Amino acid sequence: VCSMLHKINLSCCCCFVCCCSLINDIMRLVTFEQGGATRVGVELSDGGDIADITKADSSLPTTMLALLQKDGALAAAKAATAKAPVVKKGDATLKAPIEGCEKVICIGMNYVDHCTEQNMPVPTEPVVFNKFASTITDPGAPIICPPECNKLDFEVELAIVVGKTAKRVKKADAMSYVAGFTVAHDVSARDWQLERNGGQWLMGKTMDTFAPIGPAIVTTDEIGESIHNKKICCRLNGETVQDSNTNQLAVASSALKVDRLIDTFPSTYRDVPVSRLCC
Repeated sequence: VCSMLHKINLSCCCCFVCCCSLINDIMRLVTFEQGGATRVGVELSDGGDIADITKADSSLPTTMLALLQKDGALAAAKAATAKAPVVKKGDATLKAPIEGCEKVICIGMNYVDHCTEQNMPVPTEPVVFNKFASTITDPGAPIICPPECNKLDFEVELAIVVGKTAKRVKKADAMSYVAGFTVAHDVSARDWQLERNGGQWLMGKTMDTFAPIGPAIVTTDEIGESIHNKKICCRLNGETVQDSNTNQLAVASSALKVDRLIDTFPSTYRDVPVSRLCC
């Protein structure tokens, strides 16, 4: 999956998304716009045409949040894919795959190689922070650098879409709460994150457009434990500036530990079915 962020010509890619398709029973769920209407669909290949599933099954919700919240909807979406009309990729605009989430929970300094390159110790406990849901923007949409920011920075992330309300989840049950995975760009104003605002990260992480995500949510059907060994990289102006792997995660169960701290309610956005996104 690649998202071109035109304002600074930045792209992020997470290769586990790129190599998956419905052919091997992994659904690539997307939100797309066509003719002024926005709805969910299933991408038939990486960057390919889209199965217009809500046209094949009118019982399916048109928003990703509602789709994930509805019992049995993912199975119905998969069944609808085979009979759905196809929207050509050139006739659709891919949007952020999910919006309206309640929480966007992030884990800082969670890649061993990222800590090493910054000469920082690897955390022994998750460094938890958050981004406002309003920071979410579409893949390919401009990233706006505010005039107050002098140190804009990039950071590609694996994003976990939590699909059910969760609290004090046992490690053995954690994956049953995950609806899927996507790629995220954790944009930061490093001056506001580290040098101003009393050292609080919030201002430096939550400016508008600071969380491009998507375009696809890849469901957990077949990925399973292989998610812990997937290439993830970031390109700036065509140059690879981050090249890592999810096997570098310092605290692989970070999302689980966060679930022990925070309630999530079915409502809306980076768990109830998706009132939360964890990066």
